Amino acid sequence: MKKEKNVVSIEERIPQLKKRRKRKVNRQLILYLTILFLLIGIVIYLQTPLSHVRNIEVSGNAEVTKEEIVELSGITENSSLWGIDRSNVSDKLTTHPEIKNAEVGRNFPANVTISVDERERIAYVKNGESYAPILENGTILDELVENPGGDAPIFFGFPDKEHLKELTSELSDLPSSVSSLISEVHWVEEEEWDKVRLYMSDGHTVLASVRHFSEKMPSYPSIVAQLNPETEGIIHIGVGTYFESFSSEEDEEEEESEESDVEDPAAETEEENPEETVEG
Repeated sequence: MKKEKNVVSIEERIPQLKKRRKRKVNRQLILYLTILFLLIGIVIYLQTPLSHVRNIEVSGNAEVTKEEIVELSGITENSSLWGIDRSNVSDKLTTHPEIKNAEVGRNFPANVTISVDERERIAYVKNGESYAPILENGTILDELVENPGGDAPIFFGFPDKEHLKELTSELSDLPSSVSSLISEVHWVEEEEWDKVRLYMSDGHTVLASVRHFSEKMPSYPSIVAQLNPETEGIIHIGVGTYFESFSSEEDEEEEESEESDVEDPAAETEEENPEETVEG
């Protein structure tokens, strides 16, 4: 037997079609209203103080204060969050000599983040009774420090800025494990080549050449490890590397002093018995 097909009349289908059409129209209306209210909300947000910056977060700074960075950025409480030109603000921040890079971000609803990368302070140079910081790119800051915090060595007696920049460049290439041991750097006048005398935080003294300084100084820890800690002297690091103890210098000075104190017996005899002249 064949199964009978269910036949739905048009009269029965019309109410169902109307319900479907009504649901579809309602969904479209809700969508359009949602978009409309969203646009109105965005306009209100952008045109009122709701979009103004309320908080600025600064990170990565150690020497430059948050107040300096915020002032330099030009962002204020009246600045619109979405009106900030991040590239322009970054360019403003990098005009500061100690700021190498800067990144600016925006976080809804009204927060700005500024992340900076500062240039390292490689050394300090004596300036009257104060000290001027020297950055890794050789820039000497106008800002003076009364008491350096021991984060970098102090330079003394350098004849000009060119030599300062040269040694600064060499220092920036040194491993931190070595550069952190340098306490003071004194310029030594030499006719043949430029030398510096280093006073290390571990008590040793180093006489080194500015030329190829960053290539030679990394061997310092291994040199010190071979020395007798009770023996004082100077470590020479340059064309050749060797240790000169202070005791050997004192012995040489004593020997020279003893030699100068010994009188020649023959000279004494001559003085006591001068030659006589025989007249013919």
